Amino acid sequence: MNQVSTRQLAEWLDDALQTQRFKDYCPNGLQVEGKDTIHHIITGVTASQALLDAATQQNADAIMVHHGWFWKNENPVLRGTKRQRIATALQHNLNVFGFHLPLDAHPEWGNNAQLAHRLGFEPERNDDGTPVNFGPGDLIWRGRCQPCTLNELGQRIEQALGRQPLLLGAPEKQIRTVAWCTGGAQNMMEAAIDCGVDAYITGEASEQNFHMAQESGTAFIAAGHHATERYGIQALGEAVARQFGIRVDFLDLDNPV
Repeated sequence: MNQVSTRQLAEWLDDALQTQRFKDYCPNGLQVEGKDTIHHIITGVTASQALLDAATQQNADAIMVHHGWFWKNENPVLRGTKRQRIATALQHNLNVFGFHLPLDAHPEWGNNAQLAHRLGFEPERNDDGTPVNFGPGDLIWRGRCQPCTLNELGQRIEQALGRQPLLLGAPEKQIRTVAWCTGGAQNMMEAAIDCGVDAYITGEASEQNFHMAQESGTAFIAAGHHATERYGIQALGEAVARQFGIRVDFLDLDNPV
């Protein structure tokens, strides 16, 4: 069975995702150090207790996720569910890798890139081929979709992601241009409105998104935080498997949010 040292993998991931380029809400990279050598990785959206338990049951050496641990402004005390998660990782000598904004932004493996691929969006690109991005942290992407009504776009999203999205706007509104940012980016809608797209897609919704859609004419779609961010970590895991020839399995633990 092929293997890679934890240090080598951590360095490769940091370089490939350019983690030092981001000012994030959490540390990116190796968050908890475990075994020195890795043969098997379980990937998932969030480093939940259920994902940790599944990894230990499968004798994995590491988990790699989008939503890791040690978020800014969280209570640093180790007790309750937080203590249990960390205790599980330490007890089983399990490496924990987490990549938040670097994974959102990656032009090939990132959540925005992978969501565009699954929804059939054509990202607008700069002269050098990189995707056009804007808004807070340059995390919003812009592009075109196959012309359709808002209702029809909602149906396409439901078919692609396996869950019914929340649609805010006139059902028969014609959609040709879109902006999107996966996860909890509902507060970035104003930037999407300002750039003149027909619809803005993200994961979650807030109360004000309804009024912004009604008053601006820009449709808003909340397709699920988890549902829109399943694909970046899968793509990253596949890249690791190709690079090092080790076993990488994605585990989708569904989350209705």
